[in-house]
Amino acid sequence: MRHYFLLFSLLIAMPILAQKNETHFIDSNKKSISHYGNDSDWYLKNIPFFEISDKEIEDVYYYRWEVYKAHLRNIGDYGYVVTEFLNAMSWDHKPYNTLNAATVFHIHEGRWLKDRLYMNNYIDFMYQHGGNNRRYTESIADATYANYLINRDKDFIIKQLPSMIKIDADWQDHYDASKKLYFVEPVMDATENTISSIDASGGTDGFTGGDGFRPSINSYMYANALAISKIALLKGDQKLAEKYQQKASEQKQNFQDNLWNPILGHFTDRFKVNNEFVKYWDFIRGRELVGFVPWVYNLPDDIEKYNSAWSRLRNPENFGGAFGLRTVEPSYQYYMKQYRFGPNVAKECQWNGPSWPYQTTQVLLGMANLLNNYNQKEISKKDYWEILKQYADQHYKNGKLNILENYYPDQKGAIADFDQRSEHYNHSEFNDLIITGLCGIRPSEGNKLEINPLVTEDVKYFCLENIRYHNQNLTILYDESGNQYKKGKGLSVYLDGKMVLKPSVLGKKIISLSNSSEIDQPSKSEINLAVNIKGKDFPKVASSNSDSKEINQLNDGRIWYFDNVRNYYEMKVFQKKENWIEIDFGTEKEFHKIVLSFIGSENKKLLDEKCMLSILDENGKWKMVSKPDKLVVNTLNEIVFDKVKSNKIRLSFTSKVAKSALKIGEVEVY
Repeated sequence: MRHYFLLFSLLIAMPILAQKNETHFIDSNKKSISHYGNDSDWYLKNIPFFEISDKEIEDVYYYRWEVYKAHLRNIGDYGYVVTEFLNAMSWDHKPYNTLNAATVFHIHEGRWLKDRLYMNNYIDFMYQHGGNNRRYTESIADATYANYLINRDKDFIIKQLPSMIKIDADWQDHYDASKKLYFVEPVMDATENTISSIDASGGTDGFTGGDGFRPSINSYMYANALAISKIALLKGDQKLAEKYQQKASEQKQNFQDNLWNPILGHFTDRFKVNNEFVKYWDFIRGRELVGFVPWVYNLPDDIEKYNSAWSRLRNPENFGGAFGLRTVEPSYQYYMKQYRFGPNVAKECQWNGPSWPYQTTQVLLGMANLLNNYNQKEISKKDYWEILKQYADQHYKNGKLNILENYYPDQKGAIADFDQRSEHYNHSEFNDLIITGLCGIRPSEGNKLEINPLVTEDVKYFCLENIRYHNQNLTILYDESGNQYKKGKGLSVYLDGKMVLKPSVLGKKIISLSNSSEIDQPSKSEINLAVNIKGKDFPKVASSNSDSKEINQLNDGRIWYFDNVRNYYEMKVFQKKENWIEIDFGTEKEFHKIVLSFIGSENKKLLDEKCMLSILDENGKWKMVSKPDKLVVNTLNEIVFDKVKSNKIRLSFTSKVAKSALKIGEVEVY
């Protein structure tokens, strides 16, 4: 039987061959190894590489790609989804471990991956397989259109249109026809314990309750309607496009007429609830950071009245905390009051003052739009940079990179920090802020490229290299002195390896693109036959060890290499005993590939133990398929062979020492 073993991480020791139509200002091979070690190859194939004169910003950028990859979960028939928590939570969408609260951020970040398989799978899951269950408010149609602006795949996005329309109609259950606005309970807005919910309880609670006409949901519904209109145009359905354009226009006008609070000079909630504490249609009594969300979608008119709200963003008496943006101003009566307590009296998640990466992301997205699309004097590039830096600093815990749930705005440190839950929390975005904000790629319709980096004198140089945009490789280079890259002073742009903008001063640049109908194709989609996201029935895992604890982690579709969040089955390997793991499919399957993941220490490269792969043949006997050599830890080991059929596979392990502990992260079968 012909078989061979492909070791992903061996590629890291090989020189990466120069690709056509690319630039090579960054030593991506060296940088990838330094950040990702054995797992370098996946990043070399998927992420745009970036360097900048600010080490912290650069380190957080590469860390956030590691976080993103860790949250890619293979769920079998539907391919990949993106999770919010690494481990399953009681409130997530079973059995997939997804939550639609941060899906918008996941798509914004994931659209920059070079392999479109991940976002195609994820968006299909949201719209074709019930992933967007409206557990939380969302603007996923808008994010899906933002994804289209990068890859230009008309057929894919048009396929989502019927589901988008249905979900938009379903949200009518949160529409007040008398006010022509949408309302929501704050907890369904992923923002429990806000002003409206706390005040609706008389100040005693606020985790639930407090339905209100919020700036968030009304901005999201505006953005989704506009996206549906644009997708309808792509389909050639003029009537449908006009219908949703009209809906978006009316939504915008009703929003501005009714949710601008003239006394506070801010977009704020109005109460939907009516009880002994609060009255229907009254404005809430304080400003919240959510009032800046409309600018994420370029919703407000460009007038001084609305733009003036931004004057309070960085003011220490308003939203400008010393260590993070406050979600509520400190003048609010219940600012930072702790209502919820978790295990060991740990402080829980609330939105009455704490700094949240979720809304910091929204503010930075809104700021980038404000700086690019509005005429205003309240916010500068310096403000964008300093808030981005403040946000980057929140990614560190005890000197190590670890983004958590929320933070104290007035002192350093995290508030919600739960073991096996809060670590490496994927509830925000960062890299899209670097790409579209700091480096200034402004995705647009039509065959043009708009670039406007939001850099100040704090940035001496940066390079964002070989990012995929409209089926071309795009590189942006900024060199203040000209000494870093030796290509001249200022801003340069390269398309498919050729300079299309000579070094010039910073500012908005418009570059024409070729009118090509070609699109990047995703990699081939294969179904993981071994995955069992429910943890029961088939495929079933068994081990020669009597201890079955954590054994379902062998085929749960999750792979990561963070040492502070467990994600492996620890198997004891004895020198003079049989040591094996079996996967029983329940029925006969045909397959040609096994992918193994092992967990090792940061400095470890190769696995000490040896492995043999066998299948159960038609006579009920174990038949060897492959005996791979030099298995590598903290990356994927791919074993490929001629197609075989069996209902069961066995991995047998041997060790040179009397007893060893083998940490197996995942077993995949294709």
